[in-house]
Formats: sequence, C-alpha cells, structure tokens
Amino acid sequence: MDRRKFLAGAGIGVLAAASPISLSAIENLVQPKPRKSGRLNLSFFPYELKLRHAWNLARNSRTTTPDVQVQLEYDGIVGYGEASMPPYLGETTESVMNFLSSLDLTQFNDPFKMEDILAYVDNVAPNNRAAKASVDIALHDLVGKIMGQPWYKIWGYSAEKTPNTSFTIGIDTADVVRKKVEEARPYKVIKVKMGLDNDKQTVDIIKEMMPDVPICCDANQGWSSKEYALEMCHWLKERNCLFVEQPFDKTWVDETAWLTERSPLPIIADEAFQRLPDIVKFKGVYSGINIKLMKSTGLYEAHKMVTLAKSLGMKVMVGCMTETSCAVTAAANLSPVVDFCDLDGNLLIANDRFSGMTVENGKVTLHDIPGIGVKLL
Repeated sequence: MDRRKFLAGAGIGVLAAASPISLSAIENLVQPKPRKSGRLNLSFFPYELKLRHAWNLARNSRTTTPDVQVQLEYDGIVGYGEASMPPYLGETTESVMNFLSSLDLTQFNDPFKMEDILAYVDNVAPNNRAAKASVDIALHDLVGKIMGQPWYKIWGYSAEKTPNTSFTIGIDTADVVRKKVEEARPYKVIKVKMGLDNDKQTVDIIKEMMPDVPICCDANQGWSSKEYALEMCHWLKERNCLFVEQPFDKTWVDETAWLTERSPLPIIADEAFQRLPDIVKFKGVYSGINIKLMKSTGLYEAHKMVTLAKSLGMKVMVGCMTETSCAVTAAANLSPVVDFCDLDGNLLIANDRFSGMTVENGKVTLHDIPGIGVKLL
C-alpha cells in the first residue's frame, strides 16, 4: 500500500491532530515506500489586490492591498500560497520577495518533513510573518494534494461544524453604509468597523435594516478611554453584539485587562496578538484571540494556537486580511473548531485568482478538494 492510500485510509491526520507527535515522526512510524526523487522548488510574483470598496478603518484607508502569490512545486505537483500585506504588518512587496529570494528550499527532498522545512523558513530571518505564511500555506497545499485529502479532514475536523462567517462593513458615510448593508443581506453576522465618532450611527443603520442579525465590533485600536469602551460594550450588548475586537492600542495591556474584567462582551485580541507565545501572556488580558495566517506565519502555528487557546479557556476566532481565496480557504480549514469566524477577505476584492471555500446561507462551506481546498480560476 502506498503512502497516500495508507494515510487516507488509516486516518493518520487525525492522529497528528490529537497527539503532540510531529508529522515527521508519524512519517517515520508509517515507513512508506520511497517516492521518486525530487526537490522543492519555490516561485513567486507580486499581485496587487483591488478592493471593491475603499477600506476605511479608524487609523487608515486604502483601495488596494499589496500581495505576493507563491507556488511550491514537487515532482510535478504544485501547492499555492500567498502573502497579503496590510500596512500594520510592516511588510511590503519588496520585503516579502527579498525574504522568499533568500530561501533555498531545494535542500529538501521530502515535503512531508514539514516541521523541519518550516523551522528553517522561520529561522532565516525574524519577523516577515506574511512571507513565512505564504510558504507555509503552499507547503500545506502541496502535502494535502500528495495525500489526496483536504486539511480539515487530515486534522479530523467535520465540515458540517463550520460556523457562520461575519461580513465586514468599514467606516463610511451613512449612504455608503446603507449600500454595504444591502450587499450584506445574505450573511448571518455583520462585523462593524469602529473607532471614530459615528460608531453608534453605523450600528443604528445596520440594526434598522437587519434588526435580527447579530453584529460584532472591531475598533481597530480606535477607542481611547476605558470608560467610553465599557459604556460602548454595554450599549452593544443591548443590540445583540457578540464580541468587541481590539478596543485599545495594542500596548494598553492594563487598560484592556480592566475592560475585559468588567465587559458584558468578550474582548478579542487582534493587532496585539501575533504568534503562539502571545497566548499565555494575554490570558486574563483578553477573553480570546483572532488568529490570522498572515500574523501567525501560517497554518502550522495557527493549528497549535487553536489547541493552546482552548486549553486555557479562551475564545478562538479565525480571521483574515484582504486576501484571495487561497489564504482565506486555507484558514477556513480551521473553522470547524473555532468560536467565531471572519473569513470574508476574498469577498472584498475584485480580482480573485482562485475558487475555494464558499459562503452558503451565511455559513462557511468547505469542499472536498485536496490540499488547502482551492483551484485556479
């Protein structure tokens, strides 16, 4: 029996998710027949994402997002990845391409040694999280395709347990907000960007047009008063709000802990939270975390984040940047085991290169496509 049939039939992926044993160790236990010799070959190119609407936040506005598209090839099989770079990450098209150019993945002849490959990528240079995520996503896509299974199945997750995704409405004028709410009618949760002086007006418009739909609030570090934030949390609670995301500047640790202790709503970390070690230090400061692949360096670390956060009793949200369906679908493989989901980044752009996960009746819908679950359009 070859490796692909064994893994698909024996559920080795479930073992990997349930046990701390590494994928490389599992490979050694299986003792598969040797594959034909090959090397990992990385290629990439810049790709600017065009937004359908101006993306207005408390601290900036933009109509495009820089992006780098990645391919990782092994013995004729290609895995896809991407790096999306909103301004606050501090990465650029140039920095991502320079980082990727510095990698030598041809030294690896076995894509299943994911732990070794990704450790090498992570140690080449500090930071560069989106650049590292692009390789991680492509590697997961490649390995899943070799195994003939999507990653949510490899991890042992059920596609039936995916949550509804929120649809994001940015800060804008009342007329534009109304237009965006009209476009959002197919969705079951609305995410509201806040942080300016028209926060309540935006919520009132949404509740007027979609009174029964729950909302969630993302202040993007825009609130500057503990008292105002607590007042807003109570006001939002009365309007069927599910949680408040990143209310204060990411450096306001004590102020956030004060709010979390008193708030009737969960307080979720976004900009303040980046990688796995942040989870333990934010226990008690935030109620939960927003995992984004571009912050976490990809799926390998994000999967560990879900396990650790849940073990500490924290809420888990999976989110995204403005991205193509490549990265959004990759993140969607984690959605069956999270509390909240905000995977609409691909819906906000006008030039997607992929088809992948879909939103059906507001619900994240995973398809039985090997790898991360995407196809080139």
